Amino acid sequence: MENPEVLSDLDVAARQQRAATTAKSVMKKLPEVTLAFWIMKIAATTLGETAGDLFAQTLKLGYFLTTIALFLLFVVTLVVQLRSRRYNPFFYWTVILSTSMAGTTMSDFMNRDASAKYLSSGSTSLGWGPQGLGLGYPTGAAILISVLVVIFAVWKLTGMTFVIRDIVTFRGEALFWSAILVSNTLGTSMGDFLSDSSGLGYAGGAALVTGVLLVLVALMRVPVVPNVLLFWIAFVLTRPLGATAGDFLTKPVAKGGLDLGTAGSSAVLLAVLLAVLVGLTGYAHIQERRNPAPSAALPPEAGEYDGATERAD
Repeated sequence: MENPEVLSDLDVAARQQRAATTAKSVMKKLPEVTLAFWIMKIAATTLGETAGDLFAQTLKLGYFLTTIALFLLFVVTLVVQLRSRRYNPFFYWTVILSTSMAGTTMSDFMNRDASAKYLSSGSTSLGWGPQGLGLGYPTGAAILISVLVVIFAVWKLTGMTFVIRDIVTFRGEALFWSAILVSNTLGTSMGDFLSDSSGLGYAGGAALVTGVLLVLVALMRVPVVPNVLLFWIAFVLTRPLGATAGDFLTKPVAKGGLDLGTAGSSAVLLAVLLAVLVGLTGYAHIQERRNPAPSAALPPEAGEYDGATERAD
């Protein structure tokens, strides 16, 4: 005869496992990392570069005012994302785009100043307020790398996972988006350094970053290299790829660009981004209909998470 106490313990464990799985399916708000994810990431970061330059330089709002406006836009889109109860491609990629645009002008404000090389011909200023801190690309990048390391250190100390598909708590998502904002700002500094100061030019800088990304893809097959580490390195590096690609599209031919302009390039990139986004949103709705979230009521403790429930393996 089976022991009722053993059956009771097994039943409790099974119910707890089902509750955790159910809650996770309800709370999941970040996407799976697929080829479509990387295509969207590169398109969004390239658009972030051209759109940031459109507001700050072409429309002459300047880095100071544009940074404030785009950072407020980032806060608004982030609040919408955080308040969402499940993954919504439109909300997620809107935040990615807003961090890319804000990161572009934040980087420019940190690194640039009123020097003639940063201003259009005949201009002596760029918008209202400070022209920039003039730290330079190496110093700006060093500061941003330090900030990003601090974010990851805090993240590690919380015990929460770095695998984005397993991030299901508000605190984990807040750390994730903090890292995204800083990494996109850092990526802009790296991209501008490659394009403007390294001597590689826009196409050369983009080719170098692409080569490094291909190496990272090859390293995914090396067991001793954690895929999570490769993901975050690739995530940072796709930003300078977008920055150099954006500059290549918009800068004058004399400087090695295609001279398509910030407005035209931004419009084309936005159309591409929206087309892919509509496809992803439709696919997400189809998947949701095929695999609806369980409707059974969760036990009181099932929706409550602490750091222990999502510790990294």
